[in-house]
Amino acid sequence: MSIQQQVVETFKTQYQAEPTFLIRAPGRVNLIGEHTDYNDGFVMPLAIDRAVWMAVRARDDDQIMLKSLDFADPIQFSLSQMSKGTASPSEYVKGVAWALQDAGYALRGFEGVMKGDVPIGSGLSSSAALELATARTFAAVSGLAWDAPHMARLSQKAENQWVGVNCGIMDQMISAVGQAGYAVLIDCRSLATDTAPLPQGCYVVVLDTATRRGLVDSAYNERRQQCENAAAFFGVKALRDVTSATFEAQAHELDEVTRQRARHVITENERTLAAKNAMLAGDVQQLGALMNASHISLRDDFAVSSVALDAIVAAAWAHPACYGARMTGAGFGGCAVALVKSDAVHDFVQQVSTEYSQRTHYTPQVYVCQATDGATVVTS
Repeated sequence: MSIQQQVVETFKTQYQAEPTFLIRAPGRVNLIGEHTDYNDGFVMPLAIDRAVWMAVRARDDDQIMLKSLDFADPIQFSLSQMSKGTASPSEYVKGVAWALQDAGYALRGFEGVMKGDVPIGSGLSSSAALELATARTFAAVSGLAWDAPHMARLSQKAENQWVGVNCGIMDQMISAVGQAGYAVLIDCRSLATDTAPLPQGCYVVVLDTATRRGLVDSAYNERRQQCENAAAFFGVKALRDVTSATFEAQAHELDEVTRQRARHVITENERTLAAKNAMLAGDVQQLGALMNASHISLRDDFAVSSVALDAIVAAAWAHPACYGARMTGAGFGGCAVALVKSDAVHDFVQQVSTEYSQRTHYTPQVYVCQATDGATVVTS
């Protein structure tokens, strides 16, 4: 039974009625453009065919009552009496409600059932999928106009200010604006988007190392501060405003660590724009080469890779059907992404899984992905 069927059937059993709305919001994998989003730069993710689903109906009061098929505890609170609790899925739903109300939206309560298949902690943005599913649900039950970039911004605000994770805008944006068959180039300063078609005859393969990101919060905040320090040195708002030529002319004045962090961000922005052009030209070889260079930069200059990530990327690089591969997400564990010839994808999955397990003794999870649409009301 599909997740869509599970949430609908559970709703019907619980409420003896059909849900009024069925909402789907996807996770994402970032093809290229890592740690550029909070530097006002460019990213190129795609929404994947793994998502959070909610089957819901409006209530006549301000209560939120959401049964999760993934977690033991239900999500239950009043829109007029919200307070922060310990880290849990409930805080993401509350955070979105808070951000929407803080922006002036009048919200109705709702009840329903939710379930997702975005792996948690893997770097595929299960949190953004939950946030955008929540925002789409509030919009549906409350009769709000759906402005995808604006709702992405409010969902980011929820994660930053309510949950307390200092994330950039990419995850929420792609979950909101994803387009089937395309990667989406996002300008993280203006939120302007442009699409680029995924290469013909290829699959995007997500390689989950089965390791989780224990150091990511402190390390992420440290990297962000280092980038801000570098931007201040160059006298600009963000590293997006520094060209390679300017960087090379003044890099010697930076301490080694700040220099490395800045070099990654500046060159990664250039790689991301080049990747879009490669996709528009159908140059899959160039796209793969840019992905490989991105991983090396993340490993050596930004220092956010790990033994497991390096091992699974090396195993991908070794397969003749792989055009390119790189770590994706915040780093220190989680996933890599590879671009693979479609006619050899099964052999690729088998060989990379075996080689990675032999190297690390971890058993990876491998997802052959398609690009899907962003947060949508599936039925109403």
